[in-house]
Amino acid sequence: MTPQEHRDAAAKLHAAEKSRQQTGLLSMCYPEMTLDDAYAIQSALMTAKLAEGRRVIGWKIGLTSKTMQRALNIDIPDSGVLFDDMVFENGAHIPQDRFIQPRVEAEIAFVMKAPLGGGQVTRTDVLNATDYVAPSLEILDTRILRQDPKTGKARIITDTVSDNAANAGIVLGDARHAPDVHDLRWVGAIVSRDDEVEETGLGAGVLNDPVEGIVWLARRMHTYGQQIEAGQVILSGSFISPIECPPGARIHADFGTFGAVSCQF
Repeated sequence: MTPQEHRDAAAKLHAAEKSRQQTGLLSMCYPEMTLDDAYAIQSALMTAKLAEGRRVIGWKIGLTSKTMQRALNIDIPDSGVLFDDMVFENGAHIPQDRFIQPRVEAEIAFVMKAPLGGGQVTRTDVLNATDYVAPSLEILDTRILRQDPKTGKARIITDTVSDNAANAGIVLGDARHAPDVHDLRWVGAIVSRDDEVEETGLGAGVLNDPVEGIVWLARRMHTYGQQIEAGQVILSGSFISPIECPPGARIHADFGTFGAVSCQF
């Protein structure tokens, strides 16, 4: 794909988000597109949002679990950008007209106190650069059709990455923990919708350890000339499958002694 095609694809996604009308699969419009093209589209979308006054506050890591990787026939995670207008308070009521097809995932969020970058980042580097970890919900949305209505073709990883890794919002819990106090592999959540348990999972579902998700992100960003900055929030990856959130849905994630986080659509 050419740089202009990257910008054109990003413009389609930007318009879809604003209008709440999904655009067609980019993988069908640009059948030769690569993962590098997808990240270039994501970057062009970020540039457009920054030009409108948005501010980058962090990053999200997705497709960290084996279940989600098998669903998209990939073997690596993906990443996206968190913007300042994506943040909701714990217990927030999410406006019905904000998203197209919202879903939620439970994750452990890392809030950084120091920059983190380079191709040789280690888990010790991650722990030293982290201010605290907290329970969180990621709100997902899709500005691209999940399936082409004519052919039945499903979206693939290049569609998802282009669409900012389906990132749409973040809800942080109130609890704060030093990153080395808990074995994050054993931090889990019981996630309910309308008081019925929908999903459960453990942090070990994220690359065996959520800290390794941050390691992966820092190294991936290095290949694109980027780094994690102090003060940024990093969603380390979901350890549950996405939960659909139709209007009126009440979501509560109980992380036990680690805390809780909730929102309502």
